[in-house]
Amino acid sequence: MDKKNVIAVLACFFSVLIGVIYLAITFILDSRGPILPPPPEAFGVVVIACLPFF
Repeated sequence: MDKKNVIAVLACFFSVLIGVIYLAITFILDSRGPILPPPPEAFGVVVIACLPFF
């Protein structure tokens, strides 16, 4: 095998490895359950006071 074939095989190996790692991370994050919205307390309280101008 010449140098070009070795580089092609190594590039193929690393691309497949990156794909498998990505799938594993996605599977782990998906298995944690559904994403729930934050509770209302996390947004804070916003009070808008409208005072009369007379």
